[in-house]
Amino acid sequence: MNAPAAGVSDAPMFAHDAFRLTPAQADLIARARRFGREVLAPRAVQHDREATFPLANFRDMHREGLLAICIPKEAGGLGADFQTYSLAAAELGRYCGATALSWNMHVCSTLWSGKLADDLPMSAEDRSAHDRRRRLHYDRILKDGSLYAQPFSEDGGTAAAGASAFGTEARPVDGGFIVNGRKIFASLSGAADYYGILCTARAEGEVASRRNTLYLAVPARAPGVEVTGEWDPLGMRGTVSRTLLLKDVFVPDDEMLMPRGFYMLAATRWPHMFLTLSPTYMGLAQAAFDFAVAWLRGEYPGAPPVRRRMFAVKQLAVAEMRIMLEQTKALWFQAITEAGPNPSKPQVLRAYAAQHTVMENANAIAAKAIRVCGGHAMLKRFPLERIYRDSRCGAVMLPWTAEICLERIGRETLYEPGESDA
Repeated sequence: MNAPAAGVSDAPMFAHDAFRLTPAQADLIARARRFGREVLAPRAVQHDREATFPLANFRDMHREGLLAICIPKEAGGLGADFQTYSLAAAELGRYCGATALSWNMHVCSTLWSGKLADDLPMSAEDRSAHDRRRRLHYDRILKDGSLYAQPFSEDGGTAAAGASAFGTEARPVDGGFIVNGRKIFASLSGAADYYGILCTARAEGEVASRRNTLYLAVPARAPGVEVTGEWDPLGMRGTVSRTLLLKDVFVPDDEMLMPRGFYMLAATRWPHMFLTLSPTYMGLAQAAFDFAVAWLRGEYPGAPPVRRRMFAVKQLAVAEMRIMLEQTKALWFQAITEAGPNPSKPQVLRAYAAQHTVMENANAIAAKAIRVCGGHAMLKRFPLERIYRDSRCGAVMLPWTAEICLERIGRETLYEPGESDA
């Protein structure tokens, strides 16, 4: 059994009254939680074992409206803001980490081109062109259930971390671009209808620059697009993040998800855009804790009804887990609530701290749950071992790996912009 049943907590992770959520937010988040419990959880074990993409989950998301969660209401979507989306994504992460993480890659195509782009200064010409283009993308999602991937990483990792220009390049031609490059860990590979590619726009003789980063929706069936390699990782197996090769792929101008150069402007003015990987892992942390409580109470479905809660060592371990979970939730909730354009330095540092804390504590809580629940809880017919494996993946995901967060927190705490010791 992998779906929660009697005895397993299904209370909201963030109660609407305690966290001052609006009724509309609470309803949408509850909708995501029900979907996760009823649809995602029963299918999670199969996709994890087989390392197959849960395409049926996304078809059901389309019918539920969840593919359009961050498409504005006036365009036909659910109109969720950053905080609401993050809370809904955390609820899905409780039931299937791989689906929640893949869903995030899709949603970012609408969140970045929607709310984030609206907060950026654009000329009237750029704004008009962007509004027209993004409506094309929105309509594909709303009408056809089109899936958008978000291949980010490249060999070496410096571009995804913001330290250099992307090696994948787009050469301007009449009516669009010719794209060449290679993306690794391309989630939804082979399942997406469009790949949201970050690449460097570079004409003949032009020097590659991060300022010329282009965000393009590359049609999956365009000539020159190829998915290659195997996918057999430790965790997040259902994301099917194989390698994406792009060879002389023509991409029309209308596939621009942001005007040229505006991705880097967003990265500077809206840095919380890179916090969207964390909700999945917040959900996994909650799932590990919920499993441990139900197991120790002898109430986990499919397990012997043996109570282990009377032992002091078990009680102390659960107390430690709860403290870690509450600390993580409090910091993370504050960070997603502060998300917006032009954040202050303390807000950015808090976002780094929240990212690091969620990614590290999710796995720490899962590890402690395994220890306190004992050997039987590690059997693959229970979700705890999958939660542990999935939760281990977050700290190494670009652009904000655990090490990058630590480096930036230390440096930016000790130095103001422009300061050096030279």
